[in-house]
Amino acid sequence: MDRPLRAYAAVTAAYWAFMLSDGALRMLVLLHFNALGFSPVALAWLFLLYEIAGIVTNLAAGWIAARFGLASTLYGGLALQIAALVALANLDPGWSLTASVVFVMAVQGVSGVAKDLAKMSAKSAVKLLAPKGEGALFRWVAALTGSKNAVKGVGFFLGAALLALAGFGAAVWGMAAVLTLILIAVAAFLPPGLPAGKKGTKFAAVWSRDPRVNRLSLARMFLFGARDVWFVVGIPVYFDAVLSDGTPAGNRAAFFLIGGFMAAWIIGYGLVQALAPKILRGAAADGPRAAARWTGALVPIPFALAAAALAAGSPAPWLTVVLVAGLLLFGVVFALNSSLHSWLILAFAGAGRVTMDVGFYYSANAAGRLLGTLLSGLSYQAGGLPLCLATAGLMALASALAMRPLARIDAA
Repeated sequence: MDRPLRAYAAVTAAYWAFMLSDGALRMLVLLHFNALGFSPVALAWLFLLYEIAGIVTNLAAGWIAARFGLASTLYGGLALQIAALVALANLDPGWSLTASVVFVMAVQGVSGVAKDLAKMSAKSAVKLLAPKGEGALFRWVAALTGSKNAVKGVGFFLGAALLALAGFGAAVWGMAAVLTLILIAVAAFLPPGLPAGKKGTKFAAVWSRDPRVNRLSLARMFLFGARDVWFVVGIPVYFDAVLSDGTPAGNRAAFFLIGGFMAAWIIGYGLVQALAPKILRGAAADGPRAAARWTGALVPIPFALAAAALAAGSPAPWLTVVLVAGLLLFGVVFALNSSLHSWLILAFAGAGRVTMDVGFYYSANAAGRLLGTLLSGLSYQAGGLPLCLATAGLMALASALAMRPLARIDAA
């Protein structure tokens, strides 16, 4: 295996390990604090700083990588995630609600910085190390993003299982230990091949002046907002209310079922992303138009689910079946959109500013997750599941509207 390919493989393996811990940590925090009685809004607050950190980090990470090299951002992401896990393991159950929320928000903020350092490193490496040839970039991007999300889905189930079997503290300490071993292995065996930094790179260069990058970033923001409006708080809390009887045994059973569904959704999402080049044959020749069509196809799904939830009035077995089927369909269409977006940003990114264009784009991605996270808690508390899903529909509509002019810009 030549050095660039070895470097890409090492970065990808480290990214997989990171995303496994990231998915597990999210599910641990959500289910643990929901069991402690946190309201939907309080649960959303736990993840807000995680997303705010992502907005800033992606901008800074693009510059850091351009200035100091991609290896530095990869090591930094792994080290910060370990620090976040160790800090979270020291959470004191005797603290007040306010103190607990503030502490967990801060820890999640560190974890958000860590995730986006690792993500930017892996995604930029694809552009820089992928082989040349028609469709090659699309296939490599799809393989990375699809496998990453499948691994993160396994992390969702792992987090729920660890919470049920080992408890919160032991689960967090165990993940910190494993990730430390991964960091040591990557530092010891990462081969040459990742680009070194350029000392003259200015921070102001992170702002994109390419209208295609800007328009795609706006669409990406609303796309991920549409997912996280229901994904972060609304659906997990609804399923917990349906599946748990409030007893310790009932809570454990609910943890497994909720974690299993969230894991299956993320794994399926990842598999569809990986298969996107085969499903979307010809998209490489007509990427912006294909992306606009598929974004439009996403819009009716959350609105239909919102109507079903409103018609049901309260949790019901038939509604749960409809939600599961509808959200799986949402996941398929969302995955195709996400895969197209991830390929387009690398196709649009300038050869000399890949990390900065990718960082700018994923900063918009983090802004969408922040908006979706906030609206997830607020909409569910204000109007229950119907309002939560309708809000997701509005976000999907905004993404579709943002994508429509992209084909004209690209052709100009």
